Amino acid sequence: MHRWSQLFIPTLREAPADAEVASHKFLVRAGYVRQLAAGLYSYLFLGQRSFNKITAIVREEMNRIGQEFYLPALHPRELWEASGRWSVMGDNLFRLKDRKGADLCLGMTHEENMTEIARKELRSYKQLPQIWYQIQSKFRDEPRPKSGLLRVRQFMMKDSYSFDIDAAGLDVSYQKHRETYHRIFDRCGLHYLVIDAHSGAMGGSQSEEFMVYTPAGEDQVVSCANCKYAANLEKATSKLDPVTDLAPEGNGEPLEVHTPGQKTIEDVARFLGVSPKNKIKTLALMIDAQDAKSGKNTSRAVVVLVRGDHQLNEAKLSGALAGKETRPMQEEEIRQLFHSPAGFLGPLGVEWAKDLNDLAKPILLVDKALEGRSNLIAGANKEDYHVKNISPGKNFQPTAYADLRAVSSGEPCPNCGSPLRMDTAVEIWHIFKLGYKYSESMGARVLDRNGKEVTPIMGSYGIGIERILTAAIEQSNDENGFWLPLQIAPFDIIVTPTNVGDEKLKSTAEEVAARLEGLGYDVLLDDRDERPGVKFKDADLVGIPFRINVGKKVTEGTLEVVQRSTRQSSDVSIGAITEYFQQLLKPSRN
Repeated sequence: MHRWSQLFIPTLREAPADAEVASHKFLVRAGYVRQLAAGLYSYLFLGQRSFNKITAIVREEMNRIGQEFYLPALHPRELWEASGRWSVMGDNLFRLKDRKGADLCLGMTHEENMTEIARKELRSYKQLPQIWYQIQSKFRDEPRPKSGLLRVRQFMMKDSYSFDIDAAGLDVSYQKHRETYHRIFDRCGLHYLVIDAHSGAMGGSQSEEFMVYTPAGEDQVVSCANCKYAANLEKATSKLDPVTDLAPEGNGEPLEVHTPGQKTIEDVARFLGVSPKNKIKTLALMIDAQDAKSGKNTSRAVVVLVRGDHQLNEAKLSGALAGKETRPMQEEEIRQLFHSPAGFLGPLGVEWAKDLNDLAKPILLVDKALEGRSNLIAGANKEDYHVKNISPGKNFQPTAYADLRAVSSGEPCPNCGSPLRMDTAVEIWHIFKLGYKYSESMGARVLDRNGKEVTPIMGSYGIGIERILTAAIEQSNDENGFWLPLQIAPFDIIVTPTNVGDEKLKSTAEEVAARLEGLGYDVLLDDRDERPGVKFKDADLVGIPFRINVGKKVTEGTLEVVQRSTRQSSDVSIGAITEYFQQLLKPSRN
């Protein structure tokens, strides 16, 4: 039997000064974790019990579709160079050298390691499909660790990887994971939604995130209450209300107009008496890269055009550029390309690349909201001048059109037209159709049914173990503490004698705890010699779903059962306490 007096549960009355979100405050106050350094936490007794329960659920469900591995956290540089991610991941990757000077890194994911096994061991389509997973610590050199366990430098993740012979097989593996994730998060008692997401540095054709609404989240989720459309802000789209184009002026050809000192979209629109919707916003950017052959650093201009009242979504831009990151042009670079100072830039007078592979010319990406528009106003590439009668596709040819704009709250849903809303949420993890990104670059090959050598197609699927716990706390807390779903709480029931000096109360509490423990419930007996108020406050704080108060009603053969989530209390006879919980918790124990 677990007795509080014999355990290390260091509860605190006050939260640490740097704790901003509920989960951080309560995980520390309840004695679940202690911080070792920025982004590094030790899991104490209660925290580890909860993590073990979460891990058990994840493992049980994953074993239905895959095989568990355990791979090294320390990876050689060559592995990440083979996939191209050694340079792409930048400072987020922990890098180190061994005593011989060899470069190593700490794995933040294990695509490379799993693909290395596949390319050495898989030879035939007969060995496919494969789903391999592990539950292991991952490392990410976060520039600003914060929010407790939500943004850390070391974290526990379930990561799994699928290998299939073709896209149809990948669809099956992806759906298996999707269904498994629903079972996992349902069993963990989370209220969540599934949204379309951006693949980022992971790459791939399709990805979805499982999100939990909370003010502590760092993601913006765009959703529709009417048709259940939901997407990450980085992926979200919307319908746009029709915009009336301006009538052409003069002969309809581009017409320069003097706009002295008018640099911003709003200033120019006001000066010319038009709506920002009729203006083009020009964003001048650069891609910095390293030439694979010469090793020299190279830069390439990328110019983005969006509607005057719209904002650029940087994640969408990165996707349009095949994952390449951009930076703002410097003044010298602007003058070199446009022959104009910033504030008066536009698409005319520059020879743009015909496609992304045309490396000799600058790239011009135009947001789809400008496609088909006419008689717009843009910078004239001349100080104090703008130009009217500009039509994309007529007066200039974009390298490509793409969805590049950020969606705003209230815009029409792309499916049903109802107003979209925007909420803050936390990601509890992400599933990707990786495609051939890793298997191709790392040379994984198998023979198909016809004896032809082909590249397996891959998927990657992650779950943050800590994020399940933090999300559960974020969605279920009050001023006194939090309550966890039964399946992931460190204990199901806490039995609290109000006075351990009273032999009747003490013996009754031990008897009740033993009976419930005999039925398989996880029971904590608070046998400390403390005032009832102290015990009740601690019980409210530490996340245990049910409390049994063993107090003065024992003389009447009665116990008080308090449900933490609702604070509702019920009087239950001592003799019927086991039957009460068997009936109450039967639907919850799975």
